[in-house]
Amino acid sequence: MRKVAVVGAGKIGAMIADLLGHCGDYEVTMIDKSAEQLSRLDTGAPVKRLQLDIEDHQAMIGALRGQFAVLSAAPYHATGKIAEAASVAGVHYLDLTEDVATTRRAKELAKSATTAFIPQCGLAPGFITIVGYDLARHFEQLQEVRLRVGALPQFPSNALNYNLTWSTDGVINEYCEPCEAIVNGQLRETQALEELEEFSLDGVLYEAFNTSGGLGTLCETLAGKVRNLNYRTIRYPGHAAIMKALLNDLRLRDRRELLRDILESAVPVTLQDVVIIFVTVSGKRGGQLVQETYANKVYAAPMGGRVRSAIQITTAGGICAVLDLLREGHLPQSGLIKQEEIGLQAFLGNRFGRVYATPALAASAAA
Repeated sequence: MRKVAVVGAGKIGAMIADLLGHCGDYEVTMIDKSAEQLSRLDTGAPVKRLQLDIEDHQAMIGALRGQFAVLSAAPYHATGKIAEAASVAGVHYLDLTEDVATTRRAKELAKSATTAFIPQCGLAPGFITIVGYDLARHFEQLQEVRLRVGALPQFPSNALNYNLTWSTDGVINEYCEPCEAIVNGQLRETQALEELEEFSLDGVLYEAFNTSGGLGTLCETLAGKVRNLNYRTIRYPGHAAIMKALLNDLRLRDRRELLRDILESAVPVTLQDVVIIFVTVSGKRGGQLVQETYANKVYAAPMGGRVRSAIQITTAGGICAVLDLLREGHLPQSGLIKQEEIGLQAFLGNRFGRVYATPALAASAAA
């Protein structure tokens, strides 16, 4: 049995602890600075609880020594400190961040690490990157790679057409920070909430717009190989306009703590959500212009006697699948591991990665 530490006793951390703690192969220690958060940890799995502030660098290093890996489900701004402690303690490191600066720090630490550093193991970046790169490999010459992801309420009932399903800080961060894209073969920085588009899936109309961090390292990997590459977040129509008014016209991008307080006091949390994944890749194959599309919806569902939201299921399932592949020796044991280096077949064949499998891909992975 491998010992693992999970940092962050919120909704995603609880789901990670549930999956790992119940599978029989991991001994889980949950770390959080809040005793209250630890006491109400929503899991039925046998989990050790450790109250510890990650700002206490030496204590954090001590807590990680002897662990096989540490999984960060902490807010994006805390993740860098966890990575630094993992590097000193000599344990494998995995996180869920979409934050570009945090990922750069993890990549820097990975250069001298004797263990694996695997940032961005969630939904987007994470699974979306694995799918996008897998489809891209089917083409002799790439033209367009378009990645679209959204975690949405099944029953929108407010002007934002949105409910809080994951980290409020994370949502605000991806709406404010610059975005990466490849446009006409050139790496470009684009603005969040811009380049609005609409599309329909299963008869439902959605909008999508630029947000930060969703591509992970894919721009770097596909540079010089694709004409256009972009990532956009999916929402119901009208959401982007309201968020632009709040962030730009009311200048709340400069007062993010106030915006977080407003959203958390006015926008309800819901477990009745749906995660939408929509990837389209086009290019030349056999001299012909061809397009391939991956489309999937994952819904909230009961797991382990509790109703878990779709964003909990997909995010926790992603990082647990990568941990499992690492433990089983399917991934390198040291240095930086990019999400696109993880095979889609292996991921979907994993016991945790199966939460993403459409019937066709599940059959393919089992073959």
